[in-house]
Amino acid sequence: MPTVLHEVMIDLFRHRPRLAAELLGYVSDDPLPEFDNVRLDCGDFPDIDPTEYRADAVVVLTSGTSPVLAVIIEVQLKPDPDKHWSWPVYLTTLRARLRCRTALLVLCPNERTADRCGRPIGIAPGCTLRPLVVSPNKVPVVTDAATATNNPELAVLSAIAHRRHPERDAILTTLVEHVLDGPNGEMYLDLVTAVMPVAARHFLESLMTTGTYEYKSDFARRYYARGKADGEATGEARALLTMLRARRIRVPDEAEARIRECTDADLLNSWVERAATAKSLGEVLDR
Repeated sequence: MPTVLHEVMIDLFRHRPRLAAELLGYVSDDPLPEFDNVRLDCGDFPDIDPTEYRADAVVVLTSGTSPVLAVIIEVQLKPDPDKHWSWPVYLTTLRARLRCRTALLVLCPNERTADRCGRPIGIAPGCTLRPLVVSPNKVPVVTDAATATNNPELAVLSAIAHRRHPERDAILTTLVEHVLDGPNGEMYLDLVTAVMPVAARHFLESLMTTGTYEYKSDFARRYYARGKADGEATGEARALLTMLRARRIRVPDEAEARIRECTDADLLNSWVERAATAKSLGEVLDR
C-alpha cells in the first residue's frame, strides 16, 4: 500500500511533468536533448508475462510530437533489492515502446536509501545501469519568492526533502506566503502538512492561522467567501468544513451532520471565525 509521502511526491509530477527535466539537471551530467513539450505517459509495462510491472510515473520530453527522452520516476522510501531486477525492465520496455532514450530518476527521502538505490546495476557484459538518484541534499533549499512562485512543485519538494533542515522554518514560510494562494496551493499545503513531523506541522499551521492579523484575516476570509458566495447557510457550512479539512482537524460523521444541518447563519459565522485559530473541533463547536 503506497504511503502518503509516496503519493504526495508522485502527485508533484502529475501536476508538473516538467519537474522531471528540472530534477535531471541536478543529478545528471548529460545535457538534456532539445525539447518543447513534456507529457505524462503510461507507467504500465504489460509486455512481460506473467509478471506485471508498473512504474510510479513516466514523463516524456518531446520535440514536436516525437519523443526525445522518457523519464521513469520512482519514489523509493526504503531499499528494495527487487528493484534492481525490475528497473532494467522498465527502461528497456519503455525504450522499445517509444523508441527514444530513457532515464531512471529515483527520489529517496534519506541518504542511506539514496546510496543503496544509486548503486550500479550490472545487466550484461559491457552494459551497466546507473540510476539517477535525487536525495535530500540534491534538492535545492527554496526560500526565495521568485522560485516558489514560478515553480511551486519544486517548493513543495523542497519542504518535503528538508523537513528537518536548519532552514525548515524559512522554507515553510516561503511556501505559505508564495504557494498557498496560487494554483493548487491549498492542496499542496494539505499534502505538505500530511507528511511533516509534528513540530513542523504545528509551525506550518501557526503560519496559516496565527501570523500577522492581516494574514489571518485573509485566511479566514478566503474560506468563508466560498460559503458566502452561495448566499445560503449550506454554503457557510461547506466553507466551515473546507476550513476544518485544511486545518487538518478531524470531523466525525455526527459533527459533520450537525454542521450541514445547521440553518443559523450567525452561529455558522461564529464557527467559521473560531475555526481560523482553533486547535480542536471542540473549540469550534462547544464554546
